[in-house]
This record gives sequence, C-alpha cells and structure tokens, in this order.
Amino acid sequence: MSTLTRSAHDMGGVAGRGAVGPEIDEPVFHAAWERRAMALTVAMGATGAWNIDASRAARESLPAAQYLASSYYAIWLAGLERLLVERGLATRDELAAGHALRAGKPVARVLRAESVAAALAAGSPTSRDARSQPRYAVGQRVRARTLRRRGHTRLPRYVQGRVGEIVALRGVHVYPDRHANGGPPFDEAPEWLYTVRFDGAALWGEDAETGLSVSVDAWEPYLEPEAAR
Repeated sequence: MSTLTRSAHDMGGVAGRGAVGPEIDEPVFHAAWERRAMALTVAMGATGAWNIDASRAARESLPAAQYLASSYYAIWLAGLERLLVERGLATRDELAAGHALRAGKPVARVLRAESVAAALAAGSPTSRDARSQPRYAVGQRVRARTLRRRGHTRLPRYVQGRVGEIVALRGVHVYPDRHANGGPPFDEAPEWLYTVRFDGAALWGEDAETGLSVSVDAWEPYLEPEAAR
C-alpha cells in the first residue's frame, strides 16, 4: 500500500477493473444467507457496541484479496465477524463452530423483531448544533487534502489533492473519521459538511468526458484553501 490512504474498497477512478455490469431486475437478496447476514448486522449494530462508521471501517479494512473476491454480503459478514471478536462478543472458535461455546457477554440494547421497522425508519441522525462558524463559503475554491494516514475516511482518494468549488453548506454533522474509532462512548464531535464540485478535467485530465463534473460531500477537516500549497 502507498503512503496515501487507500483500501480495496476505494475503487473510484481506478482503471483496469472492467466495466460495471448492472444486474437486470436484481433481487434484494440472492440467497437466504444474505438476508440473515443483513439482519445480524442490523441487530448487532443496535446493541451499541459499535456505530455505523466502525462497521464501515471493519469492512473497508479487510485484506484486499478477500475484499475483491467477496460478494457484497460476504463483505458485510466478514466485517461483522471482525467486530464481534474485537468487542469480545464472540470468539474465533465460536465462529468456526457456528454456535456459542460459553456464556454470552451482556449488551446494552436488544433489537426486538417488533421494533425493527420503527428503528430503521428512525435511522441514526448525524446532524448536530453548530458550535463554530464555517471556515469556507459557497463559491470558494478549495483543495481536498491528501490524507497520509490509515483508518476510516469518507474522502475518496481520486479527489485528494484536487481543487474544486464549494457549492453548498450541509450543516454540522458527526465526523466519521473520529466516530469510527474507540468507544463506546464514541467521539461524536461534529464538523461542518460541504458539497464540493470538481470539474472532470481536474480529476481525470484530458481523458475526462466534456462537461463532466463530480460532486463530493466533504467534512471541513478534508479541505484546505486552494493556495495552501
């Protein structure tokens, strides 16, 4: 891996992976185990032992060979298994056996079947009250930082180091790069969120389609003034 933030899931703009072939009339689940994998992921997330960003980070940090060779829900399941072991809710030998081998560890919350619909409808809002003024304004040109650290981020690598324009302020939201670490309790210190539009030529050079632009929602720590370098 290079010194830049990169994991196998960060495939935007990567050449040589072939065309995306959408499946016509694709079902929500291709097999019963996929339905169960999703149910287990939602149920265990509801315990509060981790949050959505930690869950994403667990999937993103799978070895590249495993990630690229796995189906969507196989990746979900592998991420869930990693979190269960890390949080002491299951052991490797229990996962291999397919059942508990010792008494279970208590959890803070249990998602009951009758509560699933309401819980999914409520979601987990990330917006917070502003405690500071935004550093940037609509119309300002900014550069997406080049991240030289490992760990969870929502900033695609293909925009890192590139210059774009702020086109919208989206309020203040929990910053996922911190939220994914540690806990509970989790670090929910919020940051301003912006929509930044990048011209295709700034991202892909002369190979970009004429008139192409890409908009990315980016937290304030991802950005710096255009002239910062």
